[in-house]
Amino acid sequence: MDTQSRIAEIEAAMLEATFWNDPGKAQAMIKELQTLKDAAEGKGKYDRLPAVMTIVAGAGGDDAEDFARMLVEMYQRYAAGQGWSVLVLDDNENDHGGYRNITLEVVGKEAYGTLRHESGVHRLVRISPFNSNGKRQTSFVLVEVSPEVPAADLSDIPESEIEIGFAKSGGAGGQNVNKRETAVRATHLPTNISVHVSSERSQLQNKEKALQLLAGRVAAFREAQHERELKGLSVEKTLKIEWGSQIRSYVLHPYQMVKDHRTNVETSQIDKVLGGDIQLFIDAMAEVG
Repeated sequence: MDTQSRIAEIEAAMLEATFWNDPGKAQAMIKELQTLKDAAEGKGKYDRLPAVMTIVAGAGGDDAEDFARMLVEMYQRYAAGQGWSVLVLDDNENDHGGYRNITLEVVGKEAYGTLRHESGVHRLVRISPFNSNGKRQTSFVLVEVSPEVPAADLSDIPESEIEIGFAKSGGAGGQNVNKRETAVRATHLPTNISVHVSSERSQLQNKEKALQLLAGRVAAFREAQHERELKGLSVEKTLKIEWGSQIRSYVLHPYQMVKDHRTNVETSQIDKVLGGDIQLFIDAMAEVG
């Protein structure tokens, strides 16, 4: 029996006067119905929403932080090609122009639905510009994509599960000489998911934005958790940004190749990819869901 037929069968049973004669069976059928409806709806619940991308350098030191910069520029160029706007919500930049971490807001038609499968560990192999011996270096960066949910969805997270912290944001003038304690970090305690926002002028505005981003991150986590449970897979809360967990590799040396390890789609036109031409990978992941 296909999904829609089973949904119709359960809904018809719920209309029967005897449905609640066996409460245990009734509850099980209601739970099954919700699971079937979720599966039938697919992953489209948040697809039309703006996306929030958090890019975090992992193993690889300066090379990883430079790779984070390369990925930021890649996504900015892709977004520009789609007619989307990109705003930096928070960033931690190093002395070489690389990023230890950065959070971007991407606003445009179906931004989250398009970018959601970019989540995962990305791997770069190249001759390191930071190594005086000209040795090959492998580095890793984590990309996390979540929907920017409407304010109404914030009620999905009980206040008791959220921890709020404050930090100083850099102000104008020299080496951040004018600093204000307006940056906000919001943490969802059950999952240890956290977000940091420093883009707004006031602490209150940063707090509101942080709570909105946190709701999106938690929603994305729950969505991924549900998908894995449907497939009978275990759910991991943490992901190591290193060997063995990459979804895509960008090899610049000794040959040139970008390969997505989930779909085996690859191309030798690495300059085009880093220049924002990533549609082939997005289309391939859309086909496999």
